[in-house]
Amino acid sequence: MTQDTLDARADAFVLGLLDDDQEAEAEAALIADATWAAAVARSRDRLLPLDMTAEEHPGAEALWEGIRARLAASQPIPLPTPNPVPTAANSPRRPGRMLPAGIAAAIGILAGAVLGGSWFAPEPVVIAVLLDNAGAPTAVVEDYGGADARIRFVNGVEVPQDRQMQVWTLPSAEMGPISLGLLTGTGTADLDAPRLPEPADGQLYEITLEPRGGSPTGRPTGAILAKGLAARQEGI
Repeated sequence: MTQDTLDARADAFVLGLLDDDQEAEAEAALIADATWAAAVARSRDRLLPLDMTAEEHPGAEALWEGIRARLAASQPIPLPTPNPVPTAANSPRRPGRMLPAGIAAAIGILAGAVLGGSWFAPEPVVIAVLLDNAGAPTAVVEDYGGADARIRFVNGVEVPQDRQMQVWTLPSAEMGPISLGLLTGTGTADLDAPRLPEPADGQLYEITLEPRGGSPTGRPTGAILAKGLAARQEGI
């Protein structure tokens, strides 16, 4: 296979253009074929601008009703109705990287559940709600800056025995994607993050499915399970 053919196939894999059998074969090759894994990592780097500029679309009202119902089951207090007024996370001053009002409201609702209502809990600098390919919330990432970050799942995720979830963030296009750590399950977990610049409004976070032990290239190579843009918290 020529380099051009290899790169084209890696692009198709990253963009989700392969059929089910081809995708399964490509994912299996990530473990056994270092050349293929490197090609996929290069493709993800090339296509990062799509993640950073793709327009977000609001989910249906039934989606947010489902979120509120799941959270209400674990909280004794009633949950507020999402406010349709745009927040800083979807301000027109950030064209092309806006969060819809529904997602901005969901961030506030889910943040309250994550923090547990404690007056003494530290405030995260940013919070990101990570959505799957269908637009359903999968997890919430709280980034406190420095090397402190936490993730909480709000929906179950199926992980094959030979795979492991890995969390990533994109501080800047120049730095590229940085691993925030590997996950052993879908509970709440503190992330083993490196010391990075203070997280910014609109920063990308995502979870990928990698070989056990993590990406063989230090860059995302596996299928993206969920991703989302961060919203900076007021007063931080």
